[in-house]
Amino acid sequence: MPDMSDRRILRHLLADPDAPNAVLARRAGVTTASLWRRLERMREAGVIPAIQNRVDWRALGWEVEVSLRFTLDKTDPRAFDEFIAAAREVPEVTEIQTFLGSVDLRLSVIARDMAHWQQIYRDRILTLPHVSDSDALMLVSTIKDSAELAL
Repeated sequence: MPDMSDRRILRHLLADPDAPNAVLARRAGVTTASLWRRLERMREAGVIPAIQNRVDWRALGWEVEVSLRFTLDKTDPRAFDEFIAAAREVPEVTEIQTFLGSVDLRLSVIARDMAHWQQIYRDRILTLPHVSDSDALMLVSTIKDSAELAL
């Protein structure tokens, strides 16, 4: 379990993930060597997963982002597995999540423009197996996108 120094480090790391270690150490009130040891310990414990780069799809020309929520027809015991396997084959699906509740799964889908979205929807999404209901939410703007927590 992270102690108070670890929490300070995590708080500053989340606020500025690109900060050099020396700056991060100063802000967190620890030495650079201590910061490095603590970060390594937290990585080994799984508190900090492997570094992942994020792609800005809009900067690459993918202007449309849609969140699709699905309820599956669960009369077939293979419904989840078959749906997920088929959704993984859609290159424009960037995320697949499962839920408990009235929504079974959510897909994040990107498209270059509305014409491309319509093609993906008709040819790839509507053909996904075992769907009993779906709902699409098109992203208009992102107000907050942060991993910061009150640690």
